[in-house]
Amino acid sequence: MTTGAGVSENAANIGVVGLAVMGSNLARNLASREGNTVAVYNRSRAKTDELVAEHPEAGFVPAFSYEEFAASLQKPRTAIIMVKAGGPTDAVIDSLLEVFEPGDIIVDGGNALFTDTIRREKAVRETGVNFVGMGVSGGEEGALLGPSLMPGGSDESWVTLGPILRSIAAVAEGEPCVTHVGHDGAGHFVKMVHNGIEYADMQLIAEAYDLIRRGTGKSPAEIAEVFAEWNRGELESYLIEITAEVLRQVDGETGKPLVDVILDQAGAKGTGAWTVQTALSLGVPVSGIAEATFARSLSSHPEQREISRDLPGPNEGFTADDADAFIEQVRLALYASKIVAYSQGFDEIRAGAAEYGWNIDLGKIAAIWRGGCIIRARFLNRITDAYVETPDLSVLLTAPFFVDVFTRAQDAWREVVATSAKVGIPAPAFSSSLAYYDGLRAERLPAALIQGQRDFFGAHTYKRIDKPGTFHTLWSADRSEIEAEDTH
Repeated sequence: MTTGAGVSENAANIGVVGLAVMGSNLARNLASREGNTVAVYNRSRAKTDELVAEHPEAGFVPAFSYEEFAASLQKPRTAIIMVKAGGPTDAVIDSLLEVFEPGDIIVDGGNALFTDTIRREKAVRETGVNFVGMGVSGGEEGALLGPSLMPGGSDESWVTLGPILRSIAAVAEGEPCVTHVGHDGAGHFVKMVHNGIEYADMQLIAEAYDLIRRGTGKSPAEIAEVFAEWNRGELESYLIEITAEVLRQVDGETGKPLVDVILDQAGAKGTGAWTVQTALSLGVPVSGIAEATFARSLSSHPEQREISRDLPGPNEGFTADDADAFIEQVRLALYASKIVAYSQGFDEIRAGAAEYGWNIDLGKIAAIWRGGCIIRARFLNRITDAYVETPDLSVLLTAPFFVDVFTRAQDAWREVVATSAKVGIPAPAFSSSLAYYDGLRAERLPAALIQGQRDFFGAHTYKRIDKPGTFHTLWSADRSEIEAEDTH
């Protein structure tokens, strides 16, 4: 294999393909760590030239073809792909397979759908090359300074990748925020659920802001101080921190709070929907994540909102009698609802692991989310503790620490949800989280009636509480009960 001008053969221990902001920042992060020499390649030569020129300190090894890129890498060659998910990712994989050899490693660091990763890993494995789907969280800043990393792939690939990824990951309490999540699509599955939790967390914070603003009349800047105060306590998290920053920001053109001039239509890139769709297929309720995803969808239909504006609602506005007390109620409701979102997410990870044969350590997942990632939060330590203490914990909410939180938060939570319904302030994530909590703790659910209905119109059968077996009522005949084959 011949190297081109400026390309040193076997000089780099790691390479990055795709030099947009995320790829460039990840390459710079890799290059800044002792022991790493980074080869870089981009389809557009201009981006490669620009990155190398702007960061001479990084000592990048630029390549201008896939052949040069492969030649610049030590064996086993290791390349991290940071390109758009879908077709572009497949195209890069195909190009790398033409120049890589058995034992080499291709890492997809994009937001790929985990089933695509399973498909790709199986196909690439047949060539003898290792394929790793890796979740990367932390955004542009995390990629540069230290992300939370969720790699899947083979045990063999982890031997080479582990030291490199540990060198660039965020560090929380002395531990790098990376672990070998599991095989084939496990890493991208966990990243998908991470993003689903992120959707719920952001929606809950937005609902808390909306309730406080409408209920107390405080300005965005004043509410920023509320969130800043919360961030010094048990709600400490990256999203609470940046919420205060956003609410403080003043628009340079109008002098108004920036939040008041931003169009109230929230965007989405699909990972929230994937989380909900996958949860439905696994039979796992993730109602908080689903409501957060649907809330974005509702916000993005201005034509429907416009024609619905005159629908009847409460006649009077809402002002809390005691602003400070109401803010504390909202804080507790937020805390309780956030715990529900994380619990639902971990339920989905457990179910996914069972379905796809992954051995995922839930405590380690919580641990690697403590730094670098968007949903990093103080109470992730408590989640790790819960799974260390009870590895087979089936309901995270029942861990003693969280039971104590619900004991002191539930009255405020219920009051906030009731108030929002009474005064007409939409709080779908708060409301659905409370309904899920009460559904878990209910001694008996109305699902019995649903089973009766299903049996009536479709002979779907039912089970009884007083004896074993499966039964069907002859609804269109004499309505006697017979034993039947289970059709649940």
